[in-house]
Amino acid sequence: MPTNVGDTTLLARVRRFVAQHQLAGRGTRVVVALSGGSDSVALAHIVRDLDAAGELRAAGLVHLNHQLRQTADRDEQFSVRLAESLGWRIVVEREDIAALARVQHRSIESAARTARYECFDRARATLGGDVVALGHTRDDQAETFLLRLLRGAGPKGLAGIHPRNGAIVRPVLSCRRAELRQFLAERGIGYVEDETNADVSIPRNRVRAELLPLLERRFNPSVVEVLADGAELEREIWLWMEESLNAGIWRPGSPDEPDESVKSEVGERDPEGDAPEPQRVLDVAQLLRAPLALRRFVVWRAMGEAAGGRPVSFGHVQAVLDLLDSDSPRSLDLPGHSVQRLGPRLVLRGRARGSRPGPGSGMSPGISSGKSQSRSNIFDYPLSIPGQVVVAQASCVLDAQPHPPGTIDGGTLRTIPSAVIVRGDLYGGPWRVRNRRPGDRFRPIGVGGRKKLQDFFVDRKVPRRLRDTVPLVVDDCDRIVWVAGFGIDEAFRVTDPTQAVIMLQLKLLGGSA
Repeated sequence: MPTNVGDTTLLARVRRFVAQHQLAGRGTRVVVALSGGSDSVALAHIVRDLDAAGELRAAGLVHLNHQLRQTADRDEQFSVRLAESLGWRIVVEREDIAALARVQHRSIESAARTARYECFDRARATLGGDVVALGHTRDDQAETFLLRLLRGAGPKGLAGIHPRNGAIVRPVLSCRRAELRQFLAERGIGYVEDETNADVSIPRNRVRAELLPLLERRFNPSVVEVLADGAELEREIWLWMEESLNAGIWRPGSPDEPDESVKSEVGERDPEGDAPEPQRVLDVAQLLRAPLALRRFVVWRAMGEAAGGRPVSFGHVQAVLDLLDSDSPRSLDLPGHSVQRLGPRLVLRGRARGSRPGPGSGMSPGISSGKSQSRSNIFDYPLSIPGQVVVAQASCVLDAQPHPPGTIDGGTLRTIPSAVIVRGDLYGGPWRVRNRRPGDRFRPIGVGGRKKLQDFFVDRKVPRRLRDTVPLVVDDCDRIVWVAGFGIDEAFRVTDPTQAVIMLQLKLLGGSA
């Protein structure tokens, strides 16, 4: 296959970027997310070249057919043919995204993104991959920066697309889209065009087709580079603030071990009998000693947690900062929460949502949709392996069975309803099945950090009245292994096909899952 100086320059830049951000190494098994467009096709061939050079290991391809366009099947068939030409395995899934968005009362963009990342996780398990590589480019970075700037984002939003987010990596983020297309043209490699890219009713397409060309012509021909560099600077600022926050003024911890500047306390029980909403207490003196940017960040982060996912604007944060200038008791009623100045403290209290989601709320199969459970109706059962537990409160049975290495793979697992596999070598003592407790946290796959179980349920749109019925499998140290029907903890993910595994399965009482 012919190569030239352009190829060498592009590959060298990708190599430096991968090394700089530690995206992959010699033993890293990389699954490439393939849409059929130029960026992902170029990425697949770049990964093939790096695999041939012994710099990483190509694990295969994954393609999700969103069924949103008449040409979606064409893209799927193209992806399958490309996999055959490379000699790679490919995982192909189909999802009616439009129907999913209607059922879940979400935008198509949001439903598609969630479906893609869930598909990536399954493909990574099936193909034995360590990471999933996406074909985002420097142009995508500039477009994201502009979109978020126009919507009023701060450093976190303006940080744009990260080179790595958990198991998701973006090796060609330092490359321009035109460079990747030139790379393909010089090798005689084809790709498919997504006709919806010409639809300027979509904000990103309008930025790409109208705003960026205008900025290039009238203001700066290198505007894409400038915007992408700006996103990198904002990411550095964001990371610095997070590190400063964790090391100094506010060190987030468990609710029963707060640091000196911010404490987590328990508020009043909500009207539905759910767990009491936590409250955040910020030390005013500590805040005032911090630089303004860090002070604003601390307040914004605490407000975001208290608001339970509702948007917190610049004006909301500024109103709270104004409370720091007065010792007199004052309070603010804000989206999803309230903030009160009580002498040397700012107290932020979450507010329970008044509405209950209806059908299509995103509840996983295998979880009963019966009556609301009170906190007095908690459960905690020992789980033998092998063995099973009847959880009457959730109208289900949780089954646990050990399996030798290599006997359960991703393909087999997909044929078993509501089942997951977890690392068997981490079974060091009796496990249990219980419902949630205040302060529960775990590390969902692909998130890249710990997450409150409460926030996880909010993200997944689990109705409040059902959250106490979701079984949690926990180990002998009370670490969450599996939020049954929703996801496992990153630490228990099976990454080595030679590992023994434990299969956990959720079944409805009197039937299958």
